Amino acid sequence: MERTLVILKPSAIQRGIVGEILTRFEKVGLKIVGAKLIWPDKELLDKHYPPEREEFVTGLGQRTLDSYKELGIDVKKQFDDLDPNKIGHQVRDWLVESMMSGPVMPTVLEGPHAIEIVRKIVGHTLPQKAAPGTVRGDYSFDSAALANKSHRPINNLIHASGNAEEAEHEIGLWFTPKELHDYETVHQKHMMS
Repeated sequence: MERTLVILKPSAIQRGIVGEILTRFEKVGLKIVGAKLIWPDKELLDKHYPPEREEFVTGLGQRTLDSYKELGIDVKKQFDDLDPNKIGHQVRDWLVESMMSGPVMPTVLEGPHAIEIVRKIVGHTLPQKAAPGTVRGDYSFDSAALANKSHRPINNLIHASGNAEEAEHEIGLWFTPKELHDYETVHQKHMMS
């Protein structure tokens, strides 16, 4: 059994599509073992999106540069510097600010191959590249260019842990062991016995 963290961002909460999104995970057989609605503060979000994690920050900046290049947009019109790290810090700050703009719903899902399955259901991080049938492909059309022009993060509705190490770390940030529950579902009873 594998556990992963999913966070429904303020945009998903505000649009009233929480049930539709969670239903997709449940229908495939993943089990909700923890869920709550909270309004995150900067301290928690700085731990989740650490500004000192250069690989993460530079990755945000590089993806922004790649997206602009792919769309044929001049990066210099939007950013003062072409350094992926500096761009990444700016995008990270927008992301933290956006996540503090309203309540979020962190959820822990459990099941075989949970991380991989969740990421398939959620779809590509950039909604304009997400396939139809995925959460992001069905509920968003946003892009880095649109977001950066408005000085905000991409409205991709949801965060999903990228790997087992990340999932374990993130679950520990958002949940205490007492907030996670163990029980058997019909899927477990019929598919895993």
